[in-house]
Amino acid sequence: MLGMAVHVVRHDGFLALYNGLSASLCRQMSYSLTRFAIYETVRDVLGNKSKGPMPFYQKVLLGAFGGFTGGFIGTPTDMVNVRMQNDMKLPPELRRNYKHAVDGLIRVFREEGVRKLFSGATMASSRGAMVTVGQLACYDQAKQLVLGTGLMGDNILTHFVSSCIAGGCATFLCQPLDVMKTRLMNSKGEYTGVMHCIRETAKLGPLAFYKGLVPAGIRLMPHTVLTFIFLEQLKNHFGIRIVS
Repeated sequence: MLGMAVHVVRHDGFLALYNGLSASLCRQMSYSLTRFAIYETVRDVLGNKSKGPMPFYQKVLLGAFGGFTGGFIGTPTDMVNVRMQNDMKLPPELRRNYKHAVDGLIRVFREEGVRKLFSGATMASSRGAMVTVGQLACYDQAKQLVLGTGLMGDNILTHFVSSCIAGGCATFLCQPLDVMKTRLMNSKGEYTGVMHCIRETAKLGPLAFYKGLVPAGIRLMPHTVLTFIFLEQLKNHFGIRIVS
């Protein structure tokens, strides 16, 4: 990972490390807003009705549904994000050179059609389901277990520990789907479908599904930790009742 970072900076400059930033932000504003809205709203409604936390299996099912829905909605911006990040690997004559996320979305729509905007939607939705289970369901459960020990209160340290556990779970669960999603979204017709992509990847060995696990963890774990620490602080300071 460090070797790749040095290579990118030397050949394309420091800002190349942020290729696809606009698409990544647009993706978060569609994908993450949807999955968090579904999970948090339904969890709080059910929690208030039962006067207690949901069972873990219900958290898993709710997280999977919210993540699947958010993954589908966020697929177009996710695909543009993958393409913008991958552009630097291509020869200059093959680069797409999207100016930003909106330019990428418009060009894909005009040049390749609306169906291409949802290329890899199956993998993106499945990956969204897994990462939401890993992040939201596992965070809630980890926080419940930590508070249940009586050793720690509902404070920022508990939120940090719980989110670290959730980040690790999310990274492990979603990495195979992340690999498949990236291959499908970045393909130029090499794969006839999801199963073909899985078979071709499997030929490289089981570890091929976990290629890039360390960079994925370095990206997803701080993302998870910061997300929940900020979310908990916003809840605490704006008077939203938390069922734990």
